[in-house]
Amino acid sequence: MMPPEWKKLKKQPPVRIENLGKIYTGYRGFLKRRRVLALKNLSLTVKKGEIFGMLGLNAAGKTTLLKILVGFVHPSWGRFEIMGKNTIDLEIKRRLGYLPEDPKLYEFFSAEEFLLFCGKLFGLNKSERLLRTEKLLETLQITSIARTRIAELSRGMNQRLAIASSLINEPELIFFDEPLSGLDPIGRKVVKKVILDLKEKGATVFFSSHILAEVEQICDRIGILHQGELLCAEEVKSILSDFTSLEDFFFHKIQDAGLRKSQGAGAES
Repeated sequence: MMPPEWKKLKKQPPVRIENLGKIYTGYRGFLKRRRVLALKNLSLTVKKGEIFGMLGLNAAGKTTLLKILVGFVHPSWGRFEIMGKNTIDLEIKRRLGYLPEDPKLYEFFSAEEFLLFCGKLFGLNKSERLLRTEKLLETLQITSIARTRIAELSRGMNQRLAIASSLINEPELIFFDEPLSGLDPIGRKVVKKVILDLKEKGATVFFSSHILAEVEQICDRIGILHQGELLCAEEVKSILSDFTSLEDFFFHKIQDAGLRKSQGAGAES
């Protein structure tokens, strides 16, 4: 039975971010300090049951944001809540799914063994592990490579297996970092259906992507990150009522941000 506290938390937005910032500090050359602003005062609320796509050029801050939201990186300032809680505790982790940008899987396992192993990490009993593993192999259409060692898999099959592993605990909130990366057209079609099916089951999906045409097809809302700043967060339907494609809208926003920055620099000089 669900505790009363958790019932209250389930009514909260899956993701709430307020004034979030991140600065990385490193060193270049001989003790020369270098500071990189990865995220700048980002605020965003993701609604329950929606598919939210975060777009941006390389080094825009997408991966940093996802790592913060799953608890792998600490923000420099600001706050965020996942399912109403501002700490990523064990109870929250049980309800999260996460696909990193470049997933590293245990290559000595077969695909099937790896999913069974992931299920064991979540405390699933043997029958449940077997059931979910079989189901995910079918869902991602990778049954044919179930007994194949991960070291022998193609990049696309490795990506599909990584996605399957992120869903072994049947999460309510899923963070995917570039889930369509490395996939051929068949693989992209399979993964898009998986994401849409997750929404049908009531899950919330937050993912980053460079593939604008695919994002346009499956997302309810999108955000655009540029040099660590969130330029917008809008419904795809609303965007397409004013622009011919999400790609046109994306480049309009990026160019507009660049123009504003150059005008600001000119005013300061």
